[in-house]
Amino acid sequence: MNGNLMKIMKNPLCFFPRFVLALLLAANGCLLAPAGVFAKEKLTIVFIAYENPDQLLENVEPVVDYLEERLSLDVRGFVATDYAAVVEALRNETADVGFMGPLQYVMARKQAGAYPLLGEVYRGKASYVSKIFVRKDSGIRSVGDLRGKTIAFVDPISSSGYMYPLDILKSAGVMTGTPEEFFRKIYFAGGDEQSIRAVFNGFVDAAGIGQYSYFLLRPEERDEVLAIAESRPIPSHCLVARRGLERKTADALSAALLALNEPGEHRRLLKFLYSVDGYVKVSHKDYLEVEKIGKAYGFIK
Repeated sequence: MNGNLMKIMKNPLCFFPRFVLALLLAANGCLLAPAGVFAKEKLTIVFIAYENPDQLLENVEPVVDYLEERLSLDVRGFVATDYAAVVEALRNETADVGFMGPLQYVMARKQAGAYPLLGEVYRGKASYVSKIFVRKDSGIRSVGDLRGKTIAFVDPISSSGYMYPLDILKSAGVMTGTPEEFFRKIYFAGGDEQSIRAVFNGFVDAAGIGQYSYFLLRPEERDEVLAIAESRPIPSHCLVARRGLERKTADALSAALLALNEPGEHRRLLKFLYSVDGYVKVSHKDYLEVEKIGKAYGFIK
């Protein structure tokens, strides 16, 4: 059932016509009740969908319920259509906070004054790497072999799914011009799973994506692909707040998510938030290298 519809159905007052409700309140001396008695302050969260957007919205419903109870706020969430839309949501204030990759955060800071709250911990680390995957039977064994080949990336402003794979090629000295000059064809698949499956199914010769994309394949499928190169460490994806969000709200949200790190009944909720192990506090200094690389490759002006 749709999460918003569930919220509406939990509130029996929503089925009364407004004028009837007003009469009932007046009759009980409640017409001049203090503001906020029936309406909570709203907090809107934007998510990036690395796989199925509808599934993600369903997955995060228990987390939304937890945050509403913990923060005493009306918490709403929506999934961005692409990576740029996450940045735009904070810039135009249609979202208060957003889950995003490090490059999107740096862009959101530059364009909208956004600031980071928490970094994700995944498989025990607050960092990860990008890898370039190929099929084992492709004959491709080095990044130099990729010249003139086809490749799938995730999104034009993805960290592990575009910028860092380019950095692999530049650092290796095999790509001295533009990506369009180096590759025969470039595709943006829209997600990590779509990218690695494009390799597995033979639609492209290679994919430049995050290391954990490998686990989106079934075990028997993983035997058909291999990584030929990996990037320097990338700081983890992060939770970012828009400029102007009250600091007490941002701090309360951070505390609520950090509480999931502790043993207890709520720790299970972490699996609904991209299956992370937990969260750590972060600041802009944790993303300075991302900003430097972004400027070097023209992602940030």
